[in-house]
Amino acid sequence: MFRFILVVITLFLYLILGIPVLGIEWIISKFNQEAADYQCLRMVQAAFRFMLKIAGTEITVIGEERIPDEPVLFIGNHRSYFDILLTYSRCKRRTGYIAKKEMMSYPLLRTWMKRLYCLFLDRDNPKEGLKTILKAIEYVKSGISICIFPEGTRNTGEELSVLPFHSGSFKIAEKSGCPIVPISMNNTISIFEKQFPRIKKTHVIIEYGKPIYAKDLDREQKKQLSQNCQKIIEDTIKKNQALL
Repeated sequence: MFRFILVVITLFLYLILGIPVLGIEWIISKFNQEAADYQCLRMVQAAFRFMLKIAGTEITVIGEERIPDEPVLFIGNHRSYFDILLTYSRCKRRTGYIAKKEMMSYPLLRTWMKRLYCLFLDRDNPKEGLKTILKAIEYVKSGISICIFPEGTRNTGEELSVLPFHSGSFKIAEKSGCPIVPISMNNTISIFEKQFPRIKKTHVIIEYGKPIYAKDLDREQKKQLSQNCQKIIEDTIKKNQALL
């Protein structure tokens, strides 16, 4: 429980102490939006890395050099709340996440998420969901990467399982022309959810796959894009299980 309490305290203090920081960054953004964006990005990343250190998380990263130096659509399997900390702390470029609309219920957290180009998806309202995807396409075209977990929710099933991917997630890449970068994560559920509410020292593996350009695919390959990306991640986590 000690690690859990420390992580919660760190998050709480960051959100409270970050209130004046948001005001300062808002002023800076009026003169240099990109500079303010990267300052916010690096501050949040520092906080996430600190929380991962408190949690005692050992991270093995494979294939990070495969990420192209351009806006991308990151897609990954999703087993833990810590997936966000693990992946966001490694983003070199401005990156927004697509989160469930329920996250809007947390005022300070919501403010920071919006500041970092996160979008909130209403999974029960197709019309609002389409608006979110269109906004994500707009972000990518303006130079901001997007990360989404196409399973649509955290997978609490068997180890090495992956829930079916929602094909709508891939429209972001198809319409913007950006590459898709698969992120395969092993053992993240063991950090917290497996023994809730305790946080346990855990070895996790993150592998970034080769970028996939939807524009280079033929019609049939585009139809199978979500299934093929799901298979890439399934095959990768099965392969990497031997490294734990």
